[in-house]
Parts: sequence; structure tokens; C-alpha cells
Amino acid sequence: MKRLRRIEGQVRGIARMVEEDKYCIDVLTQVAAVSKALHAVSLNLLEEHMGHCVTNAAIESERTGDATIVEEKIKEATAAISRMMRS
Repeated sequence: MKRLRRIEGQVRGIARMVEEDKYCIDVLTQVAAVSKALHAVSLNLLEEHMGHCVTNAAIESERTGDATIVEEKIKEATAAISRMMRS
């Protein structure tokens, strides 16, 4: 949440810069910083997903003998990675 609040503040700063008609390159620099920060948040969320959700699904899959549990979580993670790479 701390990172997201920092990003929120950066976005407000960008809006203020646009309202104040600041130099375009300076605004673009800030936009790039926010984009990079959001990418870092995305990677962190994906890491958390892999570490918790996929791991728990693997344990549950092993316990129940139902391979589809872990397969579904892997599909979700793969789709998320694909979306991140396209952005």
C-alpha cells in the first residue's frame, strides 16, 4: 500500500504539472517514473501470487489428487505475465 500511495501522489503531481502547463519533457519524465513504479508493483504482486496462491494450489492439488487446481493457477499467472509483457 505504501508504494501505491506514493504512486498516487506522483500521479497527482503530474496532474498539477499539466494544469500549470509545465514543460512537456518534465511531465513525460514523471509519467515514465510512474509507469516504472507501477511495473514494479505488478512484479511484486506476481511474485506474491506465485509464492502464495500457486504454492497453495500445488499443495491442495497434491492433497486431493486434482491437478486442475494448480493448472488453473499456472494459467492465471501465465496470462498475467503475458499482459505485463504487452504493456
